[in-house]
Amino acid sequence: MKNIKIAYIGGGSKAWARVFMKDLALAEDLSGEIALYDIDLPAAELNRRIGERINAHPNTISKWDYKVYPEIGTALDGADFVICSILPGTFDEMEGDVHLPEEYGIYQSVGDTVGPGGVLRAMRTVPIYEGFAREIKAHCPDAWVINLTNPMTACTKTLYDVFPEIKAFGCCHEVFHAQEFLSCAVHELMGVPRPHRSEIIIDACGVNHFTWITEANYKGTDLLKILPEFIDKFYEQGYCEHVGSQPQEFRDNPFRYGNKVKMDLFRRFGVLAAAGDRHLVEFLNNSWYIKDKADAESWLFHLTTVAYRKQDRLDKIAQSQRIADGEEQIDVSHSDEEVVELMKALLGLIPPKVSNANVVNVGQMPQLPLGSVVETNCVFAHNSLKPVTSKPLPNDVNALVLRNAINIENTYYGIKERDLNRIFEAFINQPLCSSLTVAQGKELFNKMLAATEAYLKDFYPSTRL
Repeated sequence: MKNIKIAYIGGGSKAWARVFMKDLALAEDLSGEIALYDIDLPAAELNRRIGERINAHPNTISKWDYKVYPEIGTALDGADFVICSILPGTFDEMEGDVHLPEEYGIYQSVGDTVGPGGVLRAMRTVPIYEGFAREIKAHCPDAWVINLTNPMTACTKTLYDVFPEIKAFGCCHEVFHAQEFLSCAVHELMGVPRPHRSEIIIDACGVNHFTWITEANYKGTDLLKILPEFIDKFYEQGYCEHVGSQPQEFRDNPFRYGNKVKMDLFRRFGVLAAAGDRHLVEFLNNSWYIKDKADAESWLFHLTTVAYRKQDRLDKIAQSQRIADGEEQIDVSHSDEEVVELMKALLGLIPPKVSNANVVNVGQMPQLPLGSVVETNCVFAHNSLKPVTSKPLPNDVNALVLRNAINIENTYYGIKERDLNRIFEAFINQPLCSSLTVAQGKELFNKMLAATEAYLKDFYPSTRL
C-alpha cells in the first residue's frame, strides 16, 4: 500500500471532487491524505464530510484522511500530487462571458475555452495560476500537478511558464467520448458487442477541446475507413455515444448532442474531431455551425445558458449537503475518468499507460509552435511523462488548429504582460468573432471587461481598452 499526500486546490468542487474521491476509495494500492483547500472554506469542509461518508461506505477499499486547510501553502506542503480544479470568478462573471456577445450576434455553447468568453475567462484565471505555480514551487516542487480547470491550455501554459521545472499536465475526457463514438461505429457496422473505449487505439493531436483523431484501430480494422458508412447511416438523425441516450435529448440536456458537427467535419476533412460538438463549434467561424440558437439546434446541440449552470450549481450544493448529512446515499463505484490510473502509473504501481494529455510542445506536434501547449498521446510511467510524436494533421485541418493555437498563445502573453491591446488582438481574431468589425469588437471587449472588473482590477493597471 502506497501512502501519499494529494493536495486538492479547489477542494470545494461541487461535482468533480466526488468523482475523484470515489475513484480513490476503490484504489486498493493507494492511501494517505487528501488536503482540501478552497477560498470557499465551508465548501471544502462539506467535501471533507462527504469524504468521511465515502470512507464508511461498504464498497470502499482504500480509506483516506480528509483534511481542510485554510492556507494554500500548508495544504501543498509535502504533497506528492496536486489537483487544480477551480471556478475562476463566479457564474455572474461567466454570465457576461457567455451572454454579452449575444448582443452582437455571437453565440457560445460553452464559453470557457476560446471565443470571447474563453478570452475573458483566461484573463481571470491566468493570474490565479501564476500564484499557484509560485506556491507549488515553494512548497512541493517535486509533486505531479494535474490541471482540470478550463481554459485548459492557458492554465497549463501558465504553470510551465512561471515554474519551468514543474511536472504538470492537463487532463481532459473529451477524447474518451470520441473513442466511445468509434466504439458505437464498431458495434453498428461490425455486428459485435460495443467494445470498451480502451480497445479503440487512436492517434490524436491538437489543442484541448479541438483535438483530432488521425488514426483509429480496432483489432486490426482501420475505423476511419469504415466510418463513412456509419456517418451516411446516422448523419441526419444524429448519434449519441452516451449509453441509453438519444440525439434529440440535447433539447432538454445541454450536455447531450447528436455528433452531427463531428460527422460533418469528418466528411469535409477525413479525420475525426475528438471533442464534443459544443466545444468544436467554438473553434470555428461562427457562421459555420452556430449563427444563433436555431442554427445550433439544427446541428443537434444546445447552447448552455448560465442560468442553467446557476441552477445546476444550487442542485449540486443541495445534494452535497444531503450526502454530508447522511440523508442521501452516495454510490461508490468506478467512474470513466483516468486520473487515478495515471497517478498509479506515475507511482510505478501499474505498467506504463498511454493516454491523452496537455503538455508543452517539445516536438510531439511539429506543425504547432514549440513551447505552446498541445494535446497528444503521452506515455505515463514511473515518475515519467513522455509525449508521443503524433501523425501530422492534414494541412487544411492544421490551418484551423494553428489559428486557435496562436490565438491562445497571444492571449496568454497579453495577460502575462497585462497588455489589453495585445489581448484584444487575440480577442478580435477569435473565429467566433469573425463577423465583428474592429469597432464592434472594441465595444464588446470593454463591456465584457466591465462585467468582470471585480476579478481583474487587482491584476491589471486598467480594465478598459
